[in-house]
Amino acid sequence: MNQSIRTKKYNVWIWVLSIAIPIAVAVLFTIRIPGVERLDFLPPIYATINGITAVLLIVAVLQIRKGNRNTHELLMKSCIVLSVLFLVMYVAYHMTSDSTPYGGEGWIRYVYFFILISHILLSITVIPFVLITYVRAISGDFMKHRKIARITFPIWLYVAVTGVIVYLMIAPYY
Repeated sequence: MNQSIRTKKYNVWIWVLSIAIPIAVAVLFTIRIPGVERLDFLPPIYATINGITAVLLIVAVLQIRKGNRNTHELLMKSCIVLSVLFLVMYVAYHMTSDSTPYGGEGWIRYVYFFILISHILLSITVIPFVLITYVRAISGDFMKHRKIARITFPIWLYVAVTGVIVYLMIAPYY
C-alpha cells in the first residue's frame, strides 16, 4: 500500500476518533451504572496518571533532543496508553458518581473554572493533534511529525498538568 493511501486511511480514523471520543464521553456522562457503588477511589489514581503523563512527556522531549529515538518512542506510546487509561477511569467514575460541585469562594473560584474549562476544551482539541503526530511518526514522516509535535506537546502537557491541578482543587469537596 503506498504512503498516500495509508495516510488517507489514517486520516479517516483520526477524524472519526476525534469526533467519536468526545461524543461518547458526553453520552456516557449521562448514564449511571445501576447497582454499582461510587468508584470514589478512582480520582486520585487518574490524577496521578495525569501527573505521570506530564512527566513522561517532558522526559520524552528531552530524550528526542538527545537523539534517543527508541526511548522517545517508548515514552510517547506510554503517554498514549496512560491517556487512554485515564479516560476509561474518568468515565467509569462519572458513570457511578454525580459531579462534585466546587466549593471554593471568591477569586479562587474564577481561577478554578478558568483552569477547568480550558482543560476540558483543550483535552478535546488535543485528540486529533496527538493522533496526527503519532501517525506522522509511525509513517516515518519525521519532518511533518516534528512540525506538529511542537504544537501538540504544549497542549498535551497543559492538559496533563491542569488535570492534576483540577483534582487538587476539587479534592476537598469530594
